[in-house]
Amino acid sequence: MKKISIIIRSRNEEKWITSCLDAIFSQSIQDIEVVLVDNKSTDRTIEKAKAFDVNVIRYEADVFKPGYAINLGVQASTGEYFVVISAHCIPVDQYWLENLVRNFTSPETAGVYGRQEPLSFTSDLDKRDLINIFGLDKKYQKKDPFFHNANSMVKRVVWDEFPFDEGADHIEDRIWAQKILKNGYQIIYEPEASVYHYHGINQGRNVTRAKGIVRILEQIHNQKYSCVLEGLNIVAIIPSRGAPRKINGRYLIEKTIANAKKSKLLNKIVIASDNNETIDIADKLNTTAILRPKDLSFPYISLVQVYKYVLDQLADKNYYPDLIFLLEEEFPFRSDKLIDRMIEGLLHGGYDSVIAAYREYGSLWRPEGDELIRVDEGMVPSKLKTPLYRGIMGLGCLTHPEAIYGGKKLGKKVGLIDVDNDIEKFCIESTLKLKIAEYIETKCS
Repeated sequence: MKKISIIIRSRNEEKWITSCLDAIFSQSIQDIEVVLVDNKSTDRTIEKAKAFDVNVIRYEADVFKPGYAINLGVQASTGEYFVVISAHCIPVDQYWLENLVRNFTSPETAGVYGRQEPLSFTSDLDKRDLINIFGLDKKYQKKDPFFHNANSMVKRVVWDEFPFDEGADHIEDRIWAQKILKNGYQIIYEPEASVYHYHGINQGRNVTRAKGIVRILEQIHNQKYSCVLEGLNIVAIIPSRGAPRKINGRYLIEKTIANAKKSKLLNKIVIASDNNETIDIADKLNTTAILRPKDLSFPYISLVQVYKYVLDQLADKNYYPDLIFLLEEEFPFRSDKLIDRMIEGLLHGGYDSVIAAYREYGSLWRPEGDELIRVDEGMVPSKLKTPLYRGIMGLGCLTHPEAIYGGKKLGKKVGLIDVDNDIEKFCIESTLKLKIAEYIETKCS
């Protein structure tokens, strides 16, 4: 019998589940069991969870009842105490679990709930709510029934007598808290048992007002936010078609692999080629090489189909990336820091995807029927113009696998990572450009 069971509720949380579980299994307390109660996820939440020592319970109801989901998980567990945590919550440090359980010294303590902190990209409305509600002072509640099951711990013997309401659509935690307080128990709020929670618990509407409140609260609380989620599995995919090309005697694919290996944040590099010579080059460089079918190399085939093929091949080996970095070998002058800069930009900004881009200040037009419509600001001096941006997908594109499986490269919220080096954005699109690239490299080396 384990002393502590951890019940995680999930539905389509593949973006968060790896970080959540990685933090849970990094706790100072290791004698735990983890039960994932999954409500009909259609993404790769379950596959990613199975990379850890997790018991997966499938909750197949169309209408989600939070109390029923928790009770289901508790019934499948054995702990003297059980934690309830949402799959998109990430324990802040290795003492989260220890700080929860240390509060059960008194027999009248039925449950403990912990702090919830926003991430850097959490909206101002939600930052306001989280800072307001989850403060820095510890509380012993004997009348206030506030309790929150995104981050909580409950004594099993109390749950045996008072399980969670299985018919409630919402606030099953507060319904339970009100019941146990009436029966003489107490609740403790422990601010040192904290998790990152990217969204808030209320649905505010006044964005301007929320921003003002958040700025004041951040100063009062000296609030700092995490921008990088530990434990993410980030894979670079480099597509290649046809015979490998050289620049000054060195293969372009070799240069691209060497550039990717300088990243501190990439976990794996995958080459997807239709050419055996390229596959051999990748193998010699200790890089994963996948021979893609010839029908994925026709000029009219979208690279999205190639990326999906690679993800399927990795999935066959039970390997599920959290993020994928797409880069092409036609950009030989990519800076050593671009990849990590883009990864940090996506995590800090809360984007679904980011792409490398450069600013345009010139005269830009688009055709509309028989007319040309100017899209820049017109006859305004360049120094005073608001720039337009041109994305350079081949230079760098960081995205989530679910975007690829949805038939797109980019998710809903897209960020741009500014590239202001003209050489870095140089693309070898022709034999002439290849010769120019060789000349540039010779002069710059």
